[in-house]
Amino acid sequence: MKEYYYDKLLNIKTRGTQKGYPDSTHHNPYQPTSYRALEALFQDYHLKTSDKVVDFGCGKGRISFYIHYFYNATITGIEMNRNLYDEAVRNRNRYLHQINEKTDKIHFQYCLAQYYQITPLDNRFYFFNPFSVEVFMKVIHNILLSAEQHKRDIELIVYYGSDDYVAYLENDTAFEWQKTITLPDVSNPDPYDRFLIYRLGA
Repeated sequence: MKEYYYDKLLNIKTRGTQKGYPDSTHHNPYQPTSYRALEALFQDYHLKTSDKVVDFGCGKGRISFYIHYFYNATITGIEMNRNLYDEAVRNRNRYLHQINEKTDKIHFQYCLAQYYQITPLDNRFYFFNPFSVEVFMKVIHNILLSAEQHKRDIELIVYYGSDDYVAYLENDTAFEWQKTITLPDVSNPDPYDRFLIYRLGA
């Protein structure tokens, strides 16, 4: 029900999963974060209008529109699949028509995650198990390099993070775990169905 409600509210089409297989064994099929999970996340995690969010493996852009609509934060979605990227752009046009305004706060880039150039203002990074730990390590390296060059507080939001993701962050980086946000009212909980928040201080 929530999937239909929010897609209609935002005038976007993000339901369903990716047909076929990704273009690389290092990348996982498209599956949007459920709106139920997003509600749980943002009950316990808050963004400011000044935040600059990057969503790696953004798919059709669901996170981008949800965050802009409720927080008016700037967000950049990174997608390596051309068809999904094109869907995100079409959703952006529909969303802007729905809210009847122009904005420079929603961006999409068609590229591999490890080739995205982290900007000095990017400070919040979202991952929904988009790729292998090898790619994840390269992306985190880019984030850490940017943080060295431009000191700022940085947070990672990791949804459905694998054991490899967690081990790398906690054993090989300066990121520190802040909290875990679980989904409520789950009769048979999946231990990975949670958000992990990691922080890197300035």
